[in-house]
Amino acid sequence: MKLQTRSFVLILLIAISLSACKDKETIDQAAIDKQKIETYLADNGLEALSTPSGLHYIIHNAGDSRKPSINSRVSVAYKGYFLDNTVFDESDLIDFQLGQVIRGWQEGIQLIGEGGNITLFVPSSLGYGSQQNGSIPANSVLIFEVTLFSFS
Repeated sequence: MKLQTRSFVLILLIAISLSACKDKETIDQAAIDKQKIETYLADNGLEALSTPSGLHYIIHNAGDSRKPSINSRVSVAYKGYFLDNTVFDESDLIDFQLGQVIRGWQEGIQLIGEGGNITLFVPSSLGYGSQQNGSIPANSVLIFEVTLFSFS
């Protein structure tokens, strides 16, 4: 019986240790992303605001006072690029449910009204995380220039 108890305790300790390592990795990636964003902003002479989640943003034009919600259908133009300024995607007009895109867009687009324009600096945790998505490598910080045309 004692051997079973020891085995159980050992397995429990290993599980706790592994979970602590995973939390540390998450915290480290958030810190890495934050540093990358802050370095990019400093190197380019930009000042941005940030949210508690780690999203950094610059509102160029706030647009109308009425803003979309997470349940809104929005029409936007955007350009997405990496920190080295390589463009990975862009569109002159795209419509989608705001609740069905990356969290960085969900948060950021709600900060502007129709006619508004914003630059979003999206840490990997609010983008595609530790998963590669097409041409976007895992743990990528992404920058998006977004213009909100309309929402309903």
